[in-house]
Amino acid sequence: MTRIVDPVLDDLRQKILRMGSLAEAILQKSLDAIFKRDAALAREVRIDDLEIDRMELAIDEAVLRALATQAPVADDLRKVVAIKMMATDIERVGDLARNIAKSALRLSEDPAGELPDGLRILADESRRILRSALDSFSQYDAKRAADVLDDDDVVDERQDDVIRNAIAGISRNPARTSQEVDFILVAKNLERVADHATNIAEDVILVTEARNVKHASKLAADPGAAEGDGDG
Repeated sequence: MTRIVDPVLDDLRQKILRMGSLAEAILQKSLDAIFKRDAALAREVRIDDLEIDRMELAIDEAVLRALATQAPVADDLRKVVAIKMMATDIERVGDLARNIAKSALRLSEDPAGELPDGLRILADESRRILRSALDSFSQYDAKRAADVLDDDDVVDERQDDVIRNAIAGISRNPARTSQEVDFILVAKNLERVADHATNIAEDVILVTEARNVKHASKLAADPGAAEGDGDG
């Protein structure tokens, strides 16, 4: 039997999936602008990001209505709260795509410049992790969400490789400093995309298994941190 709250939850779910799809699309567009040295594409990202901002506001309003009119509890409440948190992370992905587009505009001024292979690999990994995180929510798949948490370390390593190579490139050819700095900025933005994908995956685990795994690795390494270090 369909409950009164079910259509409300389904509407929220569809809204967040549409928002996620748009974030993926503008991230792809910002990266295409980088790899194709396409200034026109880079300029489009700013307009696309405004639509993500509008979608976040619409989700905020829908969440408030759900809380006020449905008074969800237990699993339903977790879903509503998780969707609100996911909307925040997806909006941040849009901001990061916009940052990447700014670098693309600068890099487009030197279309003959060579792009590092490591940056392409990092871009592929970040996009893959974001897609997996969104898929894990679409399918309520806790196993896939857990895989996203494991994959985040791979992105960190790829980012470090790009940064090391960029610093070495500056040492070899100081005239390319501005481009190498943009490679570093793009790498950092892509690493942040993966961080937000990780947050989404953590929310999926919260919804599907009623487990809060945020900061789990840090707290496991330092159990005392959960109780505080002060003398009170």
